[in-house]
Amino acid sequence: MRFLKSVFYIINYKTLIVTSIALISTWICIQEELFAEFPLTIVGISIVFPIVFSINSAYRRRERALMALAEAMGHAKGIYLIARNQSKQENSEHLVHIRESLINVFRNLDSLLVNPPEQADENEERINDSINAVGSCFRKMREAGMAGRYVARMNQYLTMISVSIENMKVIYNYRTPRTLRAYSKVFIYSFPVLYAPYFANTAVDYEAHLSYIMPGLFSFILVSLDNIQEHLENPYDQIGEDDISVNKHEIERILS
Repeated sequence: MRFLKSVFYIINYKTLIVTSIALISTWICIQEELFAEFPLTIVGISIVFPIVFSINSAYRRRERALMALAEAMGHAKGIYLIARNQSKQENSEHLVHIRESLINVFRNLDSLLVNPPEQADENEERINDSINAVGSCFRKMREAGMAGRYVARMNQYLTMISVSIENMKVIYNYRTPRTLRAYSKVFIYSFPVLYAPYFANTAVDYEAHLSYIMPGLFSFILVSLDNIQEHLENPYDQIGEDDISVNKHEIERILS
């Protein structure tokens, strides 16, 4: 079932549209006897290479996003461990408040990343409020007698969490080059028509029922690559199987 789900992510209405255009265009060229010899290297240079480049860029952005999330979670764990180990009481009010505030930081981060940019300002304000709440706990713990070096270390970790969040926000707000993706789409949708005479020419060497395998296969491959790139483009939208989720339950487990 998981395999079929993955397949359906790369096969969609665009696959049917482009494949249908390729088959119809090839059929028309065969009927009208429009034959031509085109080099296939053009396909690799003008279509496959840009798509693969975009997929690689999107994948690296996803890996950066994972690294930033892991760093933020690790620094949050460091804050909690220092606060717990230096607290005079196991379940002191300050410790509980720090834990709740850190969990709220990641809850609000998750709301920011999975929602559209139109709601970003509100969610960013909530993240800042949660971070400020953690900082206020540090001040109270310092006033309660915690050594200054431990408070300074926790502030350092909190700063690192803020840096990691900013890195994730950059990936959320910006994409791979839009002009490159637009260029790829233009050639993907025009390729079936432009190369129909070539497929009609190669169909002479095949049986009638095999004449349309090549145009259908080429279209399927190119659109599938484009769909993979689309799903990797935004690693937070929770549409593709490879998307990143800020697991709130995992944060609660770490801060325990």
